[in-house]
Amino acid sequence: MSTSSETVAGTAVKAPEAVRGTRLSLRAASLGRPGAPVLHDLDLDITPGEILTVVGPSGCGKSTLLRTLAGLLLPLAGTVEQDGSPVSGPSADRALVFQEDSLLPWRTLRANVELPLAIQGVPRPERRSRAEAWLERVQLGAQAKQLPHRVSGGQRQRAQLARALAGSPRAVLMDEPFGALDAQTRAGMQDLLVEVLHGTGATVVFVTHDVDEALFLGDRVALLGSGRPAAVRAVPRPRERAAHDDPARVALRRDVLTSLGT
Repeated sequence: MSTSSETVAGTAVKAPEAVRGTRLSLRAASLGRPGAPVLHDLDLDITPGEILTVVGPSGCGKSTLLRTLAGLLLPLAGTVEQDGSPVSGPSADRALVFQEDSLLPWRTLRANVELPLAIQGVPRPERRSRAEAWLERVQLGAQAKQLPHRVSGGQRQRAQLARALAGSPRAVLMDEPFGALDAQTRAGMQDLLVEVLHGTGATVVFVTHDVDEALFLGDRVALLGSGRPAAVRAVPRPRERAAHDDPARVALRRDVLTSLGT
């Protein structure tokens, strides 16, 4: 895969390698834990390179869906596949990002971002270079040597995003990663996510309770609800905050809220 360079704050930075997205599919899938299924007969096809946002009431199975796609849970029935092959366990191809930043507190931000590369056996000089490039991309180059407790919550989430993408996953599975942030920081993280993902080709599944966040980020939005099939809607474009008054977007927002019973 080819690489290119970009300039960040006047410094030439080697851009991280682009990755190719992956197709994730569920067919007649029942998900949950043995004896406690939360999703039944789920059919869902997530296309390579798209951002699929997932909304639904609490307890409807959004996080269970992500953990199943990550390979942490096996389906109780039906199939879950990546590019036609069964998902049977965790893989470096699929990175999982939580609401809690889950950074190791004794490692600097750079060392945290290097971690998945070290697990993959990437030589130290290369993993340091790649970690620093990703920290620059998420605007944390100056904080690379800081410990997590010395930076803000938004900065920790940026570091977690850099760590997730540093290993060049083909899918990124995000479980309400911005839910604990204030409104201004959250909007900034949404913009940053779109900017950073541009050009990577990674497939993204993004769980959120926030309908406006789902419609801003998603190419499509999936509506989950207990006892009914998932419904998937295409999101009108362009992806601009000023487009929130667009009639098609207003109608979709109303449809989503009605489906959620709010």
